[in-house]
Amino acid sequence: MNKDYRKELLSAAIEACIKAGKEILEVYQSDDFNVQLKSDDSPLTIADQRAHHAIVSVLDQFEIPILSEEGTHLPYEERKDWKECWIVDPLDGTKEFIKRNDEFTVNVALVIDGKAVAGVIYVPVYQQLYFADELLGAFRCDEITESTQLEVLMSVSKNLPLEQKKRGIRVVGSRSHMNEETRLFIESLRDNGDEVEMVSKGSSLKLCLIAEGSADVYPRYAPTMEWDIAAGHAIVSASGAVIKQLGSGEDLVYNKADLLNPYFICKR
Repeated sequence: MNKDYRKELLSAAIEACIKAGKEILEVYQSDDFNVQLKSDDSPLTIADQRAHHAIVSVLDQFEIPILSEEGTHLPYEERKDWKECWIVDPLDGTKEFIKRNDEFTVNVALVIDGKAVAGVIYVPVYQQLYFADELLGAFRCDEITESTQLEVLMSVSKNLPLEQKKRGIRVVGSRSHMNEETRLFIESLRDNGDEVEMVSKGSSLKLCLIAEGSADVYPRYAPTMEWDIAAGHAIVSASGAVIKQLGSGEDLVYNKADLLNPYFICKR
């Protein structure tokens, strides 16, 4: 896959995320989310479904299979020979969406041979865009233009990581998940004499904080699915930070037989 084609794919992923974001905001600004529960008791809204269809309408032009949280999940026997695929979370942070705290995102990742090589995370409420490709680097755009052409967006974007003033160790936590393992991890840092500052964010914005350098470490001792992490993983990696499995230190891989991720640590 040559560099020009990769740029075309990244531009399409950006277009898909922004289009999905518009669908999400229409629902967010209405009075009825029509919240349902999926089989695992996680919430689903009409915004999730509308965003899914918006993304698929853009990405379907490419002969690359799409693995979306809200789509049909084919058996691994049918997926295992995919060299490339899109991994999509049309609305990451549905709980944050329902709480109306604005911290939800649209996530699209390009995966090649199990590795997240490019990713887009869009924050609809703030019209803020994180995007990356391992061949190009990582960027944050705070000025969304009418054009989704990559060169245009890159010209008005900031390279990641941003310059940050260092103040101890900034640990990212979740607004929805804080368990005993996470608390023990934080205490171990303090026991080493480190000054620890907690930074709370919802959805994949936690990974964006690591990518931009606003936080230093994000320990995840709770379940996540591939579509929760893939786009952020690509952005984090392109920014020079890392995500590794807790314990083994191995890389996270995608389009696995089991779409559940192992626990991981993300750090700069």
